[in-house]
Amino acid sequence: MYHEMTIYGFTLDAIARMPVIILKDAAGKNSLPIWINTQESVSLAGELVSRDISFQSGRGDLLTALLQRLKLTICTVTIESLQDGIFTASVRFGGKGKDFTVDVHISEAMITALKYKLPVMVHEEVIKQASMLDLNEGNFSRETDARRFVDFLENLDPAALGKYPM
Repeated sequence: MYHEMTIYGFTLDAIARMPVIILKDAAGKNSLPIWINTQESVSLAGELVSRDISFQSGRGDLLTALLQRLKLTICTVTIESLQDGIFTASVRFGGKGKDFTVDVHISEAMITALKYKLPVMVHEEVIKQASMLDLNEGNFSRETDARRFVDFLENLDPAALGKYPM
């Protein structure tokens, strides 16, 4: 089963000192932090800025023009699994009576969801795995920090996220 989530915010994890994207479901019961590297965060911030510029100029980007030309639409953005701390994601396209799915990097999936204002479908197993603590592998302090951060995220005020609200 999949849960529909939206990109709730984009912030800096003070504990891990890494950028993080926060997904939340509509009921606010589930949160999913997705840590990304600095280069990916620059692309994400660039998308936030260019979205504003594209809207003002009335011009789209290459992908949007290509999708229009091929009469394709983006149907869903999905996070399929979480293995060894790495998310697997896909984007499903539809059009001309044929759907197809492309596996993408998690940051590309998030940028696509932002750009086209799509929800992110997250497999329930991903949510379960992301919330579990691993006490057996000596990572307790790191996991405790992660748990504290997840608790912090769940109580986060959107106004505290900075200049680019989602």
